[in-house]
Amino acid sequence: MIATYSPARNDNDVIATGEHLHFNSTPVGPSLHPSCSIDESYKYIFLPLCYSFTFLFSISLNSIILWRSSRRTKRWNASLIYMVNLATTDFMYGLSLPFLVASYVMRDQWIFGDFMCRLVRFLFYFNLYCSIFFLTCISVHRYLGICHPMRTITLETKRVVKGTCVLVWVVVFALTCPIFRFAQTSLVMRGLGGEAMAINGNNTGTGGVETYQNCWDDAIDKEFQDYVPYGIILHLLGFFLPFSIIAWCYSHVVLTIFRTLHSQPQPRGRGEDRGGGGRGGGANWNGAKVVGGGLHGGEEGASIVLGAHSPYAHRRRKSIKTIITITLLFALCFFPFHVTRTIFLIRKVTKGVPCHTMTMVSMCYKITRPLASFNAWLNALLYFLTKEKGPGTPCCHPPDTTSNNQQNGLLWPLRMLGKVGEGERGEEGGMVNNWQA
Repeated sequence: MIATYSPARNDNDVIATGEHLHFNSTPVGPSLHPSCSIDESYKYIFLPLCYSFTFLFSISLNSIILWRSSRRTKRWNASLIYMVNLATTDFMYGLSLPFLVASYVMRDQWIFGDFMCRLVRFLFYFNLYCSIFFLTCISVHRYLGICHPMRTITLETKRVVKGTCVLVWVVVFALTCPIFRFAQTSLVMRGLGGEAMAINGNNTGTGGVETYQNCWDDAIDKEFQDYVPYGIILHLLGFFLPFSIIAWCYSHVVLTIFRTLHSQPQPRGRGEDRGGGGRGGGANWNGAKVVGGGLHGGEEGASIVLGAHSPYAHRRRKSIKTIITITLLFALCFFPFHVTRTIFLIRKVTKGVPCHTMTMVSMCYKITRPLASFNAWLNALLYFLTKEKGPGTPCCHPPDTTSNNQQNGLLWPLRMLGKVGEGERGEEGGMVNNWQA
């Protein structure tokens, strides 16, 4: 489909080739060249395929998340509460995609009414910014857990997390509810067979002109000047501000992880440990005192605490997975869409923009739009990559559960007490050994 814009004889006359034009408004915006042709036929193949793909994966993956989570409501932690809310909004958006697929298959014809048009357009932006805000909450949660673990105890209670989720829903609804006002259906016309013809605003649509209802995404032409300031504010508050918060949190998380890796103490021998103060000797791990590192068997204990299966190593691996997943989500879905859409909004109301520039900006914007919808199923990857191994597995248990490791790990404090008893009370050490057995 090619749209050809030419100098009109008056404000309501244009010459068009095969693209929809709005009645009783000036179709030639201030940014368009007097004769500008934009081929948009690609979107009638590309967009239905992308939205169908998103529909299938978002419904299936988010249904699995919601079903699994509903079976373990008593074990929900902060991360899972955020993920359930994220899956809920993704599932809601997935239900709206068949309407968009049908519209593009019918070459922009909208047959579902004005209310459904407004609702479908609203759900896209509502899901988009709910996803961004909940991913921001998950990022802040990871930041507090790694950089300020003691604050997490008071700031990450279930009541606080649930209150935060309710606040996210309310704030995002307030940011996106103007979509109901701008998105609407209107009667448009285009030429049949691709031939150029004059179309007057008072024309009834006869003589080779096809008329149909179109569902406008941003705003109709006469309201577009009013929509641009709102669109820019929505981008600043809905994307660039959360993106700055996530970048700040993850920069500190990465620095803390690398600082911990370089500052972990090495296991010490028995002689050094005894010289270090016996019972008082210990290693500082993640801001906490590991008591008993100076006793016989302390080398094994230090390897358990600081080794590959330590609680801190588990949390570190989980945080790295979260950082990589959210970074990829922003790089693929959110960042390209908001950059191209911001440029599109500004260029469309700017005078003297060359035709080839506007064509390229329009094409990039419409290609990144379905990529932004991919977040509806890509968010689910965050759940599957960071979920626990089992439905009741605590976050800090090492995965190796062999009997030897159980004796070395779980009974390590008892063995330390036994060695202390050997030095202080003589025969009481045997009692501890019997207790171990």
